[in-house]
Amino acid sequence: MMRSFFTAAVAMCLASVASAPSAVSAQDAPAPATTATLRASRPGPKLARQVFGQFAEHLGHGIYEGIWVGEKSSIPNDHGYRTDVLRALKAIKVPMVRWPGGCFADEYHWRDGIGPRAKRPVKINTNWGGVDEDNSFGTHEFMGFVERLGAEAYVAANVGNAPPSETAQWVEYMTAPGGSTLAKERAANGHAAPWKVPYLGIGNELWGCGGNMRADYAADVTNRYATFAKSGNGSMLKIASGPSDENYEWTESMMRIAGKNIDGLALHYYTRPRDKEWNDKGPALGFSEREWATTMQHTLRMDDFITRHAAIMDKYDPEKKKWLVVDEWGTWYDPAPGSNPGFLVQQNSLRDAVVAGLNLNVFAHHADRVKMAAIAQMVNVLQAMLLTDGPRMVRTPTYWVFDLYQPWQDATTLPIEISSPWYHKDEVALPAVSVSAVRDQAGQVHVALVNLDPNRSMPLSITLQGVQASGATGRMITAATMDAHNSFDQPDAVTPQSFTAAEVRGSVLAVTLPAKSVVVLALR
Repeated sequence: MMRSFFTAAVAMCLASVASAPSAVSAQDAPAPATTATLRASRPGPKLARQVFGQFAEHLGHGIYEGIWVGEKSSIPNDHGYRTDVLRALKAIKVPMVRWPGGCFADEYHWRDGIGPRAKRPVKINTNWGGVDEDNSFGTHEFMGFVERLGAEAYVAANVGNAPPSETAQWVEYMTAPGGSTLAKERAANGHAAPWKVPYLGIGNELWGCGGNMRADYAADVTNRYATFAKSGNGSMLKIASGPSDENYEWTESMMRIAGKNIDGLALHYYTRPRDKEWNDKGPALGFSEREWATTMQHTLRMDDFITRHAAIMDKYDPEKKKWLVVDEWGTWYDPAPGSNPGFLVQQNSLRDAVVAGLNLNVFAHHADRVKMAAIAQMVNVLQAMLLTDGPRMVRTPTYWVFDLYQPWQDATTLPIEISSPWYHKDEVALPAVSVSAVRDQAGQVHVALVNLDPNRSMPLSITLQGVQASGATGRMITAATMDAHNSFDQPDAVTPQSFTAAEVRGSVLAVTLPAKSVVVLALR
């Protein structure tokens, strides 16, 4: 697939900030013209809907109080699942949910989460806050959740402290069609029919909390677990625990040793304003423009990571049959003041919305290799879609970006080349505008535009090739301040607005992008 000019420019600027043009000064100074060419006659690969997946871990209030409140709760629920959360997630067509972790997965024993809830063992969540885990949300509850969403299940197996037989038995329990002892046990626990488990994670972060393994050893372990995990109900893709950030040695070892036994490789990368020390990430609110800029700079490293990991995968899989699965991504800030630091509570602002748009555009540019992703996390944890507080729920700015990008699910990507002005702040210099384009399943062309400059609007002209249009309609996310956010008292402070600053003049789409905005247009 043709890489956009934007993608190449990001790689160059991250490699050498010193080579960027010198800074222009003033806030609100007129931006140089941005030009782009959309080549709709040269369609690229399909962007799989699974790229818009979600991650739900037993962490803080992500599961309990966020998704699950139990049947006896005064909070409106559907057999224990919060109805407001279900309704909100169904509205953005969540395609896949990854569960139960995360670091939690590699200490999770599936038998703890089946059978009568009152008899399930209470454990300590040693990874996240040292709190009690009563296992009231287990396999049946998770499968009921994805069924209600109309989503697919991505189950992460315990490779850290459980033998391969435990993974094999869990897969049999979930997927065996009937007759086996485990299938009968599943039926006795309330679900006679087998479930489909399209995706099985072979552990999580084996280089870290999943076992602190060396790459070659982890690849051998992956071969062993993958060999014995056999679905009894349709195909099941096996996703290996892949690298973090720029750990290219890990990808090399995993593809060389385990490539023939896996169907995909996971990549984890979190955006932090301050990326030197994990205990000093920067605040979610009240940050400076410099930390806005470094957040954008670090977000755009995703493009280079994917490019280089994909190149290694290409050596062993030139036909691109193996999936690159970015199953943990998003922003990670210092914990909200007064919260349990192990609960990873943070607010979600306009900055996070722009980060989401940048990442989704990067994934679209790599649709030939990135076939699934999961933002971390779904509710109440890190870059969440939703926040809850007792009976109250609020949709975050990131939620609304996923809403804007719904036409990208299973759409055909279209090459778009852009020449962007630069955004400068202190030593940071970045292309100011990110873009992706698709033709949806109904044949309509959509364009997503992200202006990461928090000060200047950006005039943009896109030459349209291979598509005729008479106009464009759209919606946008923006706000007056960089850290504008939705709270329980002001739940609609940052929501989509109608976008009218776009028009088609012959074969050119002319747009003026507001500062710090995400804009999605539909050509008509």
